[in-house]
Amino acid sequence: MTDDLGRPAIHALLADGITVRIRAVEPEDHDQLHRLYEEMSPENLRMRFFAVSPHSAAVAADHACDPPRPGHRALVAELRGRIIGLAEYDDGEERGSAELAVAVADRLHHHGVGTLLVEHLASAARADGLTCFVADALSENREVLRLFSDLGLRVTHRMDGPETRCTIALDQDDTYLRAVENRGRTADVASMESLFRPRTVAVVGAGRRPGSVGRAVLRHLRTGNFTGRLFAVNPHAHALLGVPSYPAVTALPVPPDLVVIATPAAAVPSVAEDSGKDGAHALVVVSAGLDPAQAQALLAACRTHGMRLVGPNCLGAANTDPALRMDATFADAHPSRGTAGIAVQSGGVGIALLDGLSRLGIGVSTFASLGDKYDVSGNDLLQWWENDGVTDLALLHLESFGNPRAFSRTARRVTRRMPLLTVDAGRTDAGRRAAASHSAAAATGPLTRQALFTQAGITATRSIGELLETAALFHAQPLPAGARVAVVTNAGGAGVLAADACVEAGLVLPEPTPELVQDLLAVLPDGAAVGNPVDVTAAVAEDELRDCLGRLTAHRVVDAVVVALVPTAVAAATGDDLVRAVTQGPVRRRIPVVLVRLEQDVPVRLLPAAEGGAIPSYAEPHAAARALAHAARRTAWLARPPGTRRAPDGIDAQRAHALTDDWLTAHPDGGWLGPRTCAELLSCYGIPQSPWAWAETEDDAVCAAERLGGPDGRVVLKAYWPGLVHKSAQRAVRLDLRGESQVRGAYQDLRTRFDGLMTGAVVQPLAERGTELLAGVVQDQVFGPLVVFGLGGTATEVFADRAARLAPLTDLDVHDLITSSRCAPLLFGSAGSGPVDLDGLEQLLHRLSRMAEDLPQLAEADFNPVLAISGGLTVLDVRARLLPCRPQDPYLRRLR
Repeated sequence: MTDDLGRPAIHALLADGITVRIRAVEPEDHDQLHRLYEEMSPENLRMRFFAVSPHSAAVAADHACDPPRPGHRALVAELRGRIIGLAEYDDGEERGSAELAVAVADRLHHHGVGTLLVEHLASAARADGLTCFVADALSENREVLRLFSDLGLRVTHRMDGPETRCTIALDQDDTYLRAVENRGRTADVASMESLFRPRTVAVVGAGRRPGSVGRAVLRHLRTGNFTGRLFAVNPHAHALLGVPSYPAVTALPVPPDLVVIATPAAAVPSVAEDSGKDGAHALVVVSAGLDPAQAQALLAACRTHGMRLVGPNCLGAANTDPALRMDATFADAHPSRGTAGIAVQSGGVGIALLDGLSRLGIGVSTFASLGDKYDVSGNDLLQWWENDGVTDLALLHLESFGNPRAFSRTARRVTRRMPLLTVDAGRTDAGRRAAASHSAAAATGPLTRQALFTQAGITATRSIGELLETAALFHAQPLPAGARVAVVTNAGGAGVLAADACVEAGLVLPEPTPELVQDLLAVLPDGAAVGNPVDVTAAVAEDELRDCLGRLTAHRVVDAVVVALVPTAVAAATGDDLVRAVTQGPVRRRIPVVLVRLEQDVPVRLLPAAEGGAIPSYAEPHAAARALAHAARRTAWLARPPGTRRAPDGIDAQRAHALTDDWLTAHPDGGWLGPRTCAELLSCYGIPQSPWAWAETEDDAVCAAERLGGPDGRVVLKAYWPGLVHKSAQRAVRLDLRGESQVRGAYQDLRTRFDGLMTGAVVQPLAERGTELLAGVVQDQVFGPLVVFGLGGTATEVFADRAARLAPLTDLDVHDLITSSRCAPLLFGSAGSGPVDLDGLEQLLHRLSRMAEDLPQLAEADFNPVLAISGGLTVLDVRARLLPCRPQDPYLRRLR
């Protein structure tokens, strides 16, 4: 069912992880609502209605079930088909306000039912244009007053005798979003206890003969010494691998916390339904090949019975906690115990990461192969790791995102406590097609993903190898304070390779100070070259190399050290001696140090170091440099303040909403806006546009040119027809026109060449010289609005100089957009020219971000070119496209 805004019923989690269904009230709910009130204690009825009357329940149920009417909205929460709570509002006395009422079943107080309902009702109210709720409560009703105060919204109280009037502002600011996040995190973690800490596990689909996936999972659970109770479900066996077997889930002696399903796809929905009826709390579905009907039935069973779901089409899940030792996977080997959390969509990638982390000695805390990701997602895993007390490093391989804005907020919080590393999969069209073919959510473009990773502080690598190389450094070494690196080598060629790799990765190799040069020469053998790289020669001894590294770090002129060693026949020290000089030396505790050994047989390994630490050793200098560059970027991200959102003045969002609504009413399928509508939209957000006039005839064009041409009379003529996008490519623009004859001739030429298409033309004064930029927004189907900025004009497609950030933009996001493009030197005044109006440019991007955030119907907008000069900015050309789109609150708590 859907409400009158077209919102479907959704499922969400209460504070203790219980799944409830939130939906609009229907007339058929009358009896249940009447019963909800009748079952309340007399005291709670008095608190709700300020008096106890035998008619209160019937009147309240009648009111909630009234036919839909403007100004009234009612939502209920259902648990297993039974209504357990109601929240509703009616238009208030003042414009933009509404009277709020909440009721929760006695037995479910303190579970978060009322808070969840009010969150959803507030989201609907914002969409209805309301700005505040007003609620009256008895002053002694501490529970409801606490509910309002704990929402995270601004609440004011006014005492009136025994009653308190609460006014609740509906602004969705950071304080409110943090409160919603905290409630969501508590509920999410509670809901996954049975998934990652089950006391009882049942495996359905384990065959009697070797070779089945279910049997492999059962064997892993048994040989991994799972500490809870373990059952198999197979109607043809009484025991499998020494594990007791039962004919069905419903025949188990105790309800399982976790059920692993490895049956053929056709049987998955019925097994899931039986599991839910038997009291299971979580499912891991490794089965693949579900058709849409089977998929829908599986998810419906999970939602109806409140089960969290990993998969389907996945490798399984694991928790290496020695008190549990749960390996419900069919990987080749058991994961080793450790501190890295892993979430992957690809089972093959999961196996590679499990093997790589075990080989490195980092190990795993919890692992989840998400597969088609019907329910449990990367966002859930981040919140679990944030609270498990074990995980200090998170590795993600996500091909798709269900709620990227919620993921981004969670990642920004979590990555301040631990590094989050990912593989940026789907960078090419072919990769995105492959991801979309087996992912539950759409794959997204590289520019969008890069924006998400950059803003959220996620370390994005380009391969599994690079992911493991970087994880080794993050696990074993402190972060560098900056990007300054010293290269130390016993072979000049190796030093050159390492130096090149560092510079190509974006690191800096500073020259040593004279004092440092003298200090190093005092301990190094004759012939040593003390620059950067520092060539200690093949004759260096163990103690000389150790002293060199100690003195290098004592001067604090670098933030990291790369030691590139090669084995030689010189007898001063063996290769092992030199490695020992690094691993047991004083450098490890001060700044990060990494080894490069070109003869190494594996890409990266961790070498035991002093005091139980480790030193990463790489076979390739580029691997070491990439890892250090990732670490330096993490340091810079952690040092940045969170950034603040600016509120540009002169915004008329109400007029913009009316404008888009009216246009979509006239054009229900959407489309490109005409010049007049574009100009009106820009004016709603205070975005400066070059003067222009509309001309449908030659005479119109001539009159407009005389009016707009300025002192020299030069103008531009741009043909227009609905759907025209790339004017320059169509040669639909005539520049530098002066005088009546040129304007008439240009108009005649355009009319002739585009006969049957052209509906008119735009006349503008010829712009002065300046830097041509592009600013725009695209509504990504998954990520929401993406603000794009870069070099504009006719060269924009050729140079593809663009940066992007997800809206809403903070001041730091705007700064990054301006400075990260290759055209940035032009903006700051290169080659002797003065800087452009940077304040105006920042304002433009903030206003564009606000427009994108306000109008989800704005499918795309393209300001190209934007003329930037020292005296200001002007949008010379704009195109915008609207599509019908229902507003959706990206931060509303809901399950996928």
